[in-house]
Amino acid sequence: MTMKKRADIILVGLSLFFLIAVPLVRSQQDAQNLDELKKAAPKVFLDGTRLDIDYIRTEITFVNYVRDRKEADVHVLITQQRTGGGGREYTITFIGLNTYEDLKNVLKFYSNRTETEDEIRKGLVQILKLGLAPYAARTPIHKILSLDINGKVKPTSVVDKWDFWVFSFATRGRLSGEESRKYKSIFGNVSINRVTPESRLRLGFSASLDESEFDSETEEGIYYKEKSSTKSSAFDGLYVKSLGEHWSAGAFVNLSHSTYSNINFGSTVAPAVEYNFFPYSVSTRRQLRVLYRIGYNYSKYIEETIRDKKMDRLLNEILTITLSLSEPWGNAELSVEGSNYFKKFSYNRLRISSNLSLRILKGLALTIDGRYAVINDQLALRKSEVSVAELLLRRRELPTEFNYSISLGFSYTFGSVYSNVVNPRFGGGFGGPGGSRDYGF
Repeated sequence: MTMKKRADIILVGLSLFFLIAVPLVRSQQDAQNLDELKKAAPKVFLDGTRLDIDYIRTEITFVNYVRDRKEADVHVLITQQRTGGGGREYTITFIGLNTYEDLKNVLKFYSNRTETEDEIRKGLVQILKLGLAPYAARTPIHKILSLDINGKVKPTSVVDKWDFWVFSFATRGRLSGEESRKYKSIFGNVSINRVTPESRLRLGFSASLDESEFDSETEEGIYYKEKSSTKSSAFDGLYVKSLGEHWSAGAFVNLSHSTYSNINFGSTVAPAVEYNFFPYSVSTRRQLRVLYRIGYNYSKYIEETIRDKKMDRLLNEILTITLSLSEPWGNAELSVEGSNYFKKFSYNRLRISSNLSLRILKGLALTIDGRYAVINDQLALRKSEVSVAELLLRRRELPTEFNYSISLGFSYTFGSVYSNVVNPRFGGGFGGPGGSRDYGF
């Protein structure tokens, strides 16, 4: 091999080396630079329910995600409530912590009922990007961020061909059984809603049937069949008129039939007034509502009641006080409701219900749900004896002076506070078909 050929081979080899090695070196340097920029990026704590956390981490990569609020630079509190069109209003509150305490903002995202989950999460991510950008702008990672606009923006006004009317239909059926038992249930409802900033109208009709059938044989060889069922139907109406940021006025209407409650036909008309100590514009974060209503109640019973009545015409009043909070330390709701009949004050009821989700320490959370009611107004109780089937299957309302329920739970998480990595392999669960959906930290 001549010296010239050797020189040519060496030259070609060096050229190939530089063609391959230089981009690799640059790529490694870029990756190292990106890692350094990412280390200084804001640490974000996402706080909300029914959020696709994995998707958010995958789509928004210019921040670091942590599992503990105390480690965060930004607390993102996402609350939601249903809109009149059947969609949801998401209120995203950005709370700056540590060196970002002066940065606070509130943005909103609205979904509609026809959108898919993918469309909703894309829209929510877009709002999150806009809200997190000011925090990232204070760190070196802003050097690789850019802001663009999709298409041309023109002034638009809302035009709704349905004039805000929303119609819903739903039905559900269940059938089960075995050799000596059969069970079936059917449920259906229709609702009509119209919600605007000035007023709210809701109309709904529902009906249900639950039926059980048992076959049995006594020791004497006697075969018998036991059948039991409950039927119910109801029409509900609500109209509310907004009277500013704190006051509302309206009325409730109800028509009902229930074999369980011994109501052949019942009707209620109840005008009402409500005052919210907080403005309704912050209702996703905090509410303190006082609702008072007076109702005229007509009841025609299926069977004679324990008061020897086949029919009643009575006036009653109901006062409900509800406190609802969604704060960085957790969520809480407390409701107290009292009611009585004017004809006889001893016919009354008091109900207290509460829900609390509280962050106690780093990684430790406490949840409490409770309800207690003092009951002195079971005016429709049947006078006749209770059959075994009615007792076992709860096919009729039984006398009681109270009812209650309580649940208590703790959750504790420890280990790495960072949660940037997404790995959906094996469905992310323990042998099950679960997906990547998360429901908050």
